[in-house]
Amino acid sequence: MSESNPTTRPKRRGRKNPPKTIKPADAFSMDSVFAARPTFGFLDADRMAYMQERTFALLADYGVVVVHPAAREAFLKAGAKEGTEAGRIRLPREQVEEALAVTPKSALFAGKKPEFDMQVPRPDKGFILRTGTGGHGYVDPRDASYRNMDLKAAGEIAAVANDLDQVGFIAHPFVYGVPEVTADIHAYAKISANTYKHVWMQPYQKENIEYLMRIAAIAAGGEDVLRARPSTSVITCSFTPLEFKYMDTEVIIQAGKYGVPIHACSLPSAGGTAPLSVPAMALMAAAEILGMMTMAHILAPGTPVIATPLMFTLDMRTGSALQSSVEAMQAANMSIQLMKSFGMMAHTYGSGSDTPDVDHQSMAERAMLMQNVALSGADILGGIGQLECATVFSPVQAVLDNEVGAMVRRFLRSPEISEAALNWDELSCIRVGGHFLDSDHTVSQCRDQFIPQVFQRDGRDDYETSDRRGAFEAARDVALASIANAPEGGVLSEEQMREIAALAAKADEHIVEVYAGKVETI
Repeated sequence: MSESNPTTRPKRRGRKNPPKTIKPADAFSMDSVFAARPTFGFLDADRMAYMQERTFALLADYGVVVVHPAAREAFLKAGAKEGTEAGRIRLPREQVEEALAVTPKSALFAGKKPEFDMQVPRPDKGFILRTGTGGHGYVDPRDASYRNMDLKAAGEIAAVANDLDQVGFIAHPFVYGVPEVTADIHAYAKISANTYKHVWMQPYQKENIEYLMRIAAIAAGGEDVLRARPSTSVITCSFTPLEFKYMDTEVIIQAGKYGVPIHACSLPSAGGTAPLSVPAMALMAAAEILGMMTMAHILAPGTPVIATPLMFTLDMRTGSALQSSVEAMQAANMSIQLMKSFGMMAHTYGSGSDTPDVDHQSMAERAMLMQNVALSGADILGGIGQLECATVFSPVQAVLDNEVGAMVRRFLRSPEISEAALNWDELSCIRVGGHFLDSDHTVSQCRDQFIPQVFQRDGRDDYETSDRRGAFEAARDVALASIANAPEGGVLSEEQMREIAALAAKADEHIVEVYAGKVETI
């Protein structure tokens, strides 16, 4: 893997060995700037123009449902038209195009320290990886046993992701062992307290949004620091097909208040919430994302919006959702192409599988998915470590995904074509029976070869001698080492930890009572 400028972790109490390092996400592979990022997609110029036209037409002629009364009124005041049924509004093309023109085309994804900052898009035209989000299950790296996700597992996710040099930011999972209605608050607090990297926020209820934002501000060092250096970003989701819930509209409003970038997420399921075809899924996602982007322009002007189509297909035999089917991969590629054509930053699953285990199927599906989505031009590739259609997290799988990410990053680096790169002078006069082992060109180039960290290249004899130790075993050792060497107490000050704990306790008391019907909602 490529070089980085690591920073030293806080020393673990009682540990004699020197502390490990967390590698800055945006430092990796900056030594390998892309000459021109190769691309692959299903939309040529004519197909792209047709899909763009259909997207604008769907919003203008049919429109979307906006449940939030204030947001609906703001839309109408800004030029939207009443729709054909209650709650539905139509968005004229001019309104959407105005929002596209002024919505930021780049964003700072800050860490808690500047060395962990990332720019989206990356200056080298590459991609950023993030861990999987929302998983309810956890595969323990010690013995591959499965259990419900808990706060201990969330801390281990942060520990492993901190040491993965291809992973730029970390998403929080769903955790058990706390009140269900505040699970997002506890998980987000746990991840935030244990990493210097950027953290992705996913609110679960409208009452939770303000608590999550206040935790983000505490972890950043204050509201002003968070606005200047947004160390978190937040997801807002459409309710496919073509509806926007109250909660997700509130996410947009609060993101604008705190200056936090928004991942505008559409999650169509082909055959369920979207028509059973690849282009129809891409069209549905594009219309919903442009609707959210326009809403952000109206309610939170100047807030960066990252188009986030997460594509699923239903297995029509069983009704199960799939993220790594051939059709879902095609839809991911096409939707990223389409969103990039509108000039938006783009983010989708770049890893994941539909199998529940770290097995041969998992590696085949996620390797194909990551290369496919990277070639589509996505700025952010999500899903590192996730299994079983984004419902389970495995630290061992995350380490393996990190390796795949490094390989894909190198694969997309366009090889130089020049006389020096061809070693033309030697090549054109090589003697009969000659070789290039002692060539100055070989000596100068050999250190630039990609060297895997956990993938194995042993011969048969060494393989048998090691009791057939492979990439899985190597990845497990890496994950366990990261967990063992994680700093005790996290990366925040004691005062920050006390403030966050008090806020979480207050959220438990307030929100649990809200959902028990004892108090009014905010």
